[in-house]
Amino acid sequence: MEIEAGSVLSQLIPEDLLKFGLIPEFIGRLPVLASLEQLDNQALVQILTEPKNALVKQYQKMIELDNVKLTFEDDALIEIAKEAIERKTGARGLRSIIENIMLDVMYELPSREDIVECVITKEAITEKARPRLLLEDGTEVGKDNEKTSA
Repeated sequence: MEIEAGSVLSQLIPEDLLKFGLIPEFIGRLPVLASLEQLDNQALVQILTEPKNALVKQYQKMIELDNVKLTFEDDALIEIAKEAIERKTGARGLRSIIENIMLDVMYELPSREDIVECVITKEAITEKARPRLLLEDGTEVGKDNEKTSA
């Protein structure tokens, strides 16, 4: 049977720290002992989308300045969360993952007035594919910047 570190650490008392080898003067300076558990996919997706200043909302607002709607597919959000868990970066790593996905698009959108929507797909995370860029007439900008039908 495998026991998670978080469940063991939640039972920690000051005497345990003393037995571990910390000096009493140091233990006395720790008024509160708190243990944290690793975030799961659902918690990371909530962090991406729900708070007032959530990362997804920040990027949507930034891209909106170029008159483009930014959409994250649900599968893409789950994959971003999985990537953060694999990297063992937790919520702090979410921004760098999104930044890597959006980097080329953020440079391209200001110079393109024909793009109305940018869709972040699961493939943009798992396969490092380019996000889908949709034009006013519903067609999609291809990988070689040629129009392809959506």
